[in-house]
Amino acid sequence: MYALADVNSFYASCEKGFRPDLRNKPVVVLSNNDGCVIARSPDYVELKVKAVLITRR
Repeated sequence: MYALADVNSFYASCEKGFRPDLRNKPVVVLSNNDGCVIARSPDYVELKVKAVLITRR
């Protein structure tokens, strides 16, 4: 049996769940090696920041 779940903003939502200090703030999760945005909270999406933003060169 296989299951596929597409969860919107999963990593950002998990981080907000574990860290109450982030609950009312926009959250972005970066990849480990290249600094690419891999998850954005819904309130961060409203800021119109692209999901493929590279934060360093």
